[in-house]
Amino acid sequence: MKWLITFILGVLVGAAILFVALQDVPEKPATEVAATAPAAPGIPASQIEGQLPPAPVVVPNLEDADLPLRPTPDANATAGAAAPMTMPGKLLVPVQGIKSAQLTDTFYQPRGEQRQHEALDIMAPTGTPVLAVADGKVAKLFHSKPGGLTVYQFDPTEQFAYYYAHLDRYADGIAEGMEVKRGTLIGYVGVTGNSDPNAPHLHFAVVALTPEKQWWKGTPLNPFPLMSDQ
Repeated sequence: MKWLITFILGVLVGAAILFVALQDVPEKPATEVAATAPAAPGIPASQIEGQLPPAPVVVPNLEDADLPLRPTPDANATAGAAAPMTMPGKLLVPVQGIKSAQLTDTFYQPRGEQRQHEALDIMAPTGTPVLAVADGKVAKLFHSKPGGLTVYQFDPTEQFAYYYAHLDRYADGIAEGMEVKRGTLIGYVGVTGNSDPNAPHLHFAVVALTPEKQWWKGTPLNPFPLMSDQ
């Protein structure tokens, strides 16, 4: 009988010691537990740690875009006074044989119900040479459904882009990254893209580039008052 009582007392004492020891163990923070827990199949570690994954980068479908695109408005910039817009200098009329007096200001003409043209349409026969309006660099040769064969040119300061659209073809040797001078042959008037086949013309636009220097994105400027015959 004594041995049984001794055994029972030993068990009770051992249980009491174990209970006290467990009370003193600090609980791990939830973040530490999450960090040490194995990742569940199919769930990124960033979500297990309580962090949302980075937002996906949305790239617009430039093939169908009516380039150039407007930049997304900056709420912080628009909250204060608008910064004065810098303008490029006088630009050569980009179609050979056309004088500035022959141009019509089509910048504000409506296109659909919600937007304006924001470019000049310079009428000329198919195959008429298209010339660089100023010194600069060919930033992009691009083909889109609205613009057809196009050239994007940056000015030397990379503040502005010049957009030539509906070209019939490029000039021989024209290439992305090449330097051009005012009057350099870059292409020929055509009817590619959504241009009326019975009305060949050059669609010419000027945009103020964003800080990211995206060739396809900027704030449209009216080229009409910038045109020069020299």
